[in-house]
Amino acid sequence: QVQLAESGGGLVQPGGSLRLSCAASGSIFSMYDLRWYRQAPGKERELVAGITTGGSTNYADSVKGRFTISRDNAKNTMYLQMNVLKLEDTAVYYCNAKMAISLTPYWGQGTQVTVSS
Repeated sequence: QVQLAESGGGLVQPGGSLRLSCAASGSIFSMYDLRWYRQAPGKERELVAGITTGGSTNYADSVKGRFTISRDNAKNTMYLQMNVLKLEDTAVYYCNAKMAISLTPYWGQGTQVTVSS
């Protein structure tokens, strides 16, 4: 199994940027498909972006062109670069890891992102 720990959240003004990190330990990081999810107060958790073991990426329509997901397998870390942040990006952001051959997803504890003027 893999343990995940997010960092990099905080308070930022609209239009600002943040970079989230998700550090992994305990397993072979490169074997996992990785995703960022977020959950805003009173809303369901939603998929923000994903990156496969091969480096293919996908994004929610709401963040396309503003967010970039990446991974560094040598550092066992995934990133989410968030630019041109909007009020509606406020949420707890979670990283998720899952092997394609497994039904078991792994989650981090989440990091709070607050966009406010």
